[in-house]
Amino acid sequence: MTILPGLLDTEAIRKDFPILDRTVHDGKKIVYLDSAATSQKPRQVLDALNAYYERHNANVHRGVYTIAEEATALYEGARDKVAAFINAPSRDEVIFTKNASESLNLVANMLGWADEPYRVDHDTEIVITEMEHHSNIVPWQLLSQRTGAKLKWFGLTDDGRLDLSNIDEIITEKTKVVSFVLVSNIMGTVNPVETIVRRAQEVGALVVIDASQAAPHMVLDVQALQADFVAFTGHKMCGPTGIGVLWGRQELLEDLPPFLGGGEMIETVSMHSSTYAPAPHKFEAGTPPIAQAVGLGAAVDYLSSIGMENIARHEHAITQYAVRRLQEVPDLRIIGPTTAEDRGATISFTLGDIHPHDVGQVLDEQGIAVRVGHHCARPVCLRYGIPATTRASFYLYSTPGEVDALVEGLEHVRNFFG
Repeated sequence: MTILPGLLDTEAIRKDFPILDRTVHDGKKIVYLDSAATSQKPRQVLDALNAYYERHNANVHRGVYTIAEEATALYEGARDKVAAFINAPSRDEVIFTKNASESLNLVANMLGWADEPYRVDHDTEIVITEMEHHSNIVPWQLLSQRTGAKLKWFGLTDDGRLDLSNIDEIITEKTKVVSFVLVSNIMGTVNPVETIVRRAQEVGALVVIDASQAAPHMVLDVQALQADFVAFTGHKMCGPTGIGVLWGRQELLEDLPPFLGGGEMIETVSMHSSTYAPAPHKFEAGTPPIAQAVGLGAAVDYLSSIGMENIARHEHAITQYAVRRLQEVPDLRIIGPTTAEDRGATISFTLGDIHPHDVGQVLDEQGIAVRVGHHCARPVCLRYGIPATTRASFYLYSTPGEVDALVEGLEHVRNFFG
C-alpha cells in the first residue's frame, strides 16, 4: 500500500459513503474517479435529506404551523452555514439557485437589465477565458448577442495556463464585467485571481468567479477573492443535486434587478406594478430547493468537520502522485499543467490515438469510473487540437490505490487496442 504524506484517514472517510462499497461488472469494486462531474454523498447528507422529508416537509416562509416553521428554520439555517463556509460578510448575500449554471445566468441577465452604472450595452465589453465551462461562456454570448456588447477572452498557453501577456488590451476602460473560472474543470488549472481582479478593478469592471471546482476542494473566502459575484454548486461538494449558490456583494444585490419573477420575491403586487423583497429573497422566486438546501447545509457541516485545509492537503498529495504515475504510461499526454503545483485534483489526458470514449468503456469494464468527452469545455479541446479527453478527478475519499488501479487499467487499455 502506497503511503503519502498529508493524506486523510480515507479508510474511515470511505465508510461514510455507501456507494463506494458498490460492485459492478461481476463483482469489481467501483473505483470512482469522476468527482469533478459530481461527488458522492456521505450518510450524513443522505440522513439529513431523509429526516427533512420524513419529519419536516413543508413549504417555507409563509406557514405558521409547526412543521412549516421547522422547514423554514432548516432552510434559512442552511443559508447561515453556507455564509460561514465562504466567509460572506452577510447571510443576505447568499442566494440559493438550482446550480452554478443558473447562478451565472442570473448575473448575466441582471447586468443586461440593469441601470447605469452596471448596465451592459453595445458600448461595453465582456471578458471571459478560453478555459471556461460552457456555463460561463454561453450566458455571456447570449448577453452579448442581446445587447451588442463585445465579447473578448484570454487565450491559453501551451501548458494549460491563461495567457495574460496582453491583459491590458483584453481588459480595457470599456470592460463592464470579467468572468472567469477559479479552477478549470477540464485541466485543473488554478487561475491567478489576484492579477485578474486587480486589473478589472483598475478599469471599474465587475468580477464574476465560477468557483464550482474550488468550493469542494479548498478554503473559499469570498472576501479574500475581492470579487463581486462568486458562483458554485452543491452536488460537487458532497451535497445533493438541484442546489447552487450565488454570492454577491450586498450593495450590488440591492441595486440590480431580479432575474425571475413569482412568489416570495415580491414585497407588494398590484395589477399595475410590483415591488420586490430585499435580497436574497428578491432572487429566489417560487418554491425554493428546500430539501436540497438542507442537504447542502449537512454537506457543509461534513466538510467543515474534516477541514478544508486538510482536504486540500490530501488532494494535493493524491494529485502529485497521480501526475507522476500517469507520466509513466507510454503515449499518455496530460492536457494542461504537468506539475502538481497550482492545479486542482482533475487531470485530463489522451492515450495515443485511442479515442477517449474507448478508453472510458474499457476502464469501466474494470470498475473504473472516469469522464470522457470535452467536459463542457470544448474550446479547450479545439485549442489543443484534440476531439476529447479522458478525465480522472479526485476528492477527499480518493486513495493512492485508486490511482494505481487507473494506471493498471490504462495498461490494459493499451494492450486491448494493441
